Amino acid sequence: MKSKNISALLISIMIPLAVGSISALISGNTMAYQTLIRPPLSPPAFLFPVVWTILYLLMGISSCMIYVSGDPNTGKALKYYALQLLFNFGWSILFFGLSQYLLSFIWLIALILLIAVMIYQFYKISPLAACLQIPYLLWCMFAAYLNLSIYLLNR
Repeated sequence: MKSKNISALLISIMIPLAVGSISALISGNTMAYQTLIRPPLSPPAFLFPVVWTILYLLMGISSCMIYVSGDPNTGKALKYYALQLLFNFGWSILFFGLSQYLLSFIWLIALILLIAVMIYQFYKISPLAACLQIPYLLWCMFAAYLNLSIYLLNR
């Protein structure tokens, strides 16, 4: 692998990790999550940072594959990637920081739609890069179940 591509990979991985970390810091103390009535299938709180770290790594690798592809549609695909990252950033703040469970659910539905469009755009360039985003899509769909359930159980 060329050193330029290694640099691109490292930067690509650091971007989603930074987005997630900064969002978590802004969101504040997530200990309130423990006090909520949670639905069946709710994972223990310690699992969330582990899963998100893996997902952010996959997102970074996938986005790097698109970035270095040289495909003429790269710019469009990466715009969707950036937009969904922005929505990802905002969700934790809405849910954990502001306890806006209904609004965060609606926001999450928009995020899921953006992820689906991003995957489609990535697929046109690199099917493998698109496939690396599928765990993220599935996790966000699971998060939507948790988010809606928490809204309904705690109002």
